[in-house]
Amino acid sequence: MELNRRSLLAAGTAAAIAPLSRARAQANTIRIGVLTDMSGTYRDNTGPTSVASTREAVAEFGTSHGFTIEVLEADHQNRPDVGSNIARQWYDQGVDLILDVPTSSVGLAVNQIAKEKNKAYINVGSATADLTGPQCGATTLHWAYDTYMLAKSTGGAMVRAGGDSWFFITADYAFGHALERDNANFVRAAGGRVLGSVRTPFPGTTDFSSFLVQAAAARPKVIGLANAGGDTANCVKQAAEFGITRRGIKLAALLLFVNDVNGIGLQTAQGLVCTESFYWDTNDKTRAWTQRVVRRTPTNYPNMIHAGCYSAALHFLKTVAAMGVPAAKASGLDLVNRMKAMPSEDDCFGRGTIRQDGRRLIPSFLFEVKAPAESRGPWDFYKLLQTTPADEAFRPLSEGGCPLVRT
Repeated sequence: MELNRRSLLAAGTAAAIAPLSRARAQANTIRIGVLTDMSGTYRDNTGPTSVASTREAVAEFGTSHGFTIEVLEADHQNRPDVGSNIARQWYDQGVDLILDVPTSSVGLAVNQIAKEKNKAYINVGSATADLTGPQCGATTLHWAYDTYMLAKSTGGAMVRAGGDSWFFITADYAFGHALERDNANFVRAAGGRVLGSVRTPFPGTTDFSSFLVQAAAARPKVIGLANAGGDTANCVKQAAEFGITRRGIKLAALLLFVNDVNGIGLQTAQGLVCTESFYWDTNDKTRAWTQRVVRRTPTNYPNMIHAGCYSAALHFLKTVAAMGVPAAKASGLDLVNRMKAMPSEDDCFGRGTIRQDGRRLIPSFLFEVKAPAESRGPWDFYKLLQTTPADEAFRPLSEGGCPLVRT
């Protein structure tokens, strides 16, 4: 084809318009990156159902607010280096919020990048209370639970029931260390004793028999499982196989999800106590929301992390709508401060507030796992023992050591 001046001008005009159109579209698009465990020990407790819950929030928020929303997903493989690299690339490529991030070592690493980049970060999946303590960041929120809440509720209940001597089986990374530390503090404060602990590789083992034998040999009243996901499930199953609970030793599953109970089975899990801030069968709203999510993930029911991803994404989007997209994109600090100032409310948790240190305040619930005869059907696993109000469930603001807190 012969090139003339007119065709060259037309081609130049088209080339100039295309980037401008893309730039305008990007400027009016909010991006949420769900960074999670899609293939490891926490897959069922986070993973695809965290993504599905975030997409449910986007669907519920709707399309009438004048901007478009994209949801990205990635597997951090429970490795801080992988999670950090993804987070850095996402923020550099225009992701406005990183969400979920189970595995406390990864969660803490992403927290540092969010600080550096002045970008919003809502951690739901990591348990370590250090995210609102010494490692707190001005652009980070911590949403559904933490190690202090778990220790106060589950650990505290075990001590009150007479479990005054403990031995911990602890996942050897930031989460396990924090969970053991916070529970040990509650045990000692109540006059109990910690007889010892053993650290287990993470990730790296599915055989906990030697660790369970070592724990039982110390003759504690309680073996505290400072682990989660598949590690907790394997410990519970193997403790039953070794007859440890028949010796009068109680197991404290310090972080147990409804998904873990499903994998363990009620016959083995019955009688365990655990703490969550969400249970699908709590009321009409939680049941209706669960059915909407289960249509997306028919083999997995949501837990407090999944509900937290929905809740956090919805509050984030409401805040963006209130601020306007340009202001929300301009500063993660301003965006998070606005999120702290706005009360949150949703079908999973009801109303909640966010403290200065980034801790979202909601009630916690102590549950006991039902016996098979008590269950009315699939996923009917919990009976409620006690509720801790939102203003009592988490570590007092003055005790956390967060540098954001003004004394």
